[in-house]
Amino acid sequence: MNKELEALVKLLDDPDEDISRHVEERLLSYGNGIIGFLESSWEHSFDGLVQQRIENLVHKIQFSDVKNELKLWYQSGAFDILEGMIIINRYQYPDMDPQKIINQIEEIKREVWMQMIYEMSPAEKVKLINHVFYQVFGFSGNTSNHQDPNNSYISQVLESKKGNQISLAVIYSIIAQKLDIPIYGVNLPQHFILAFVDEAEDTPADEQIVFYINAFNKGFIFGKRDVDSFLKQLNLKPEKHYYEPCSNLDIIRRVLRNLTSSYVKSGNETKVQEIAELIEAVEGQAPTL
Repeated sequence: MNKELEALVKLLDDPDEDISRHVEERLLSYGNGIIGFLESSWEHSFDGLVQQRIENLVHKIQFSDVKNELKLWYQSGAFDILEGMIIINRYQYPDMDPQKIINQIEEIKREVWMQMIYEMSPAEKVKLINHVFYQVFGFSGNTSNHQDPNNSYISQVLESKKGNQISLAVIYSIIAQKLDIPIYGVNLPQHFILAFVDEAEDTPADEQIVFYINAFNKGFIFGKRDVDSFLKQLNLKPEKHYYEPCSNLDIIRRVLRNLTSSYVKSGNETKVQEIAELIEAVEGQAPTL
């Protein structure tokens, strides 16, 4: 196989567009398995055009993988929000080891768990998470550069300790759920918050939300009236879904829309188009298995 690959790479700088397009299609057909070979070819090439075409090929292969993984995640029921966030992360950071992200979240979870006391109230549990998340680990909302795309990539948020409303809320809720604390995302217009849910079977549906949490504002606890006021400021009717936990699919779509907004603002048309393809991969209702 290597001899054919070597021959194809040598043809990448062919001035005949039909030939170079055919060569690219042939190389793309090999998929992820040839990335190592292409990267090695890039290192040994002194031709700028060939290097550029190799970079484009590697990106196309990696992008295709991300799109397929996201589609599979969606078609499998979109159960694991962390997996969905890692797939999106791979779009911008294809070489990032997902285990590093998992380990960083486990470290925060472990710190909360070590300080947990049996029979804590919902408010006490949230205050403990807040202490560990914001004081011990130093997470905060990125108010100075809110449109930075890195606010939406989980590896960068865990590294910089800064994120937007949704990325901070997602990490916060993942940690809570790993500790069997029922905290879920709520898809508010122009904001994203969390809800502490009473999951007892005998709790009436309209009393299940114990309170709300603003992960962007150091885990501030607030009530339904504050959500009412917020919607009133936006001149929006208080619709039911603005108050209730949303699905993992809603979260991933919103992360992707935030990325679209960031790339539109920075004028990166290529990334805007690619994110549109990722949104397309998770369109419609998630299949029920």
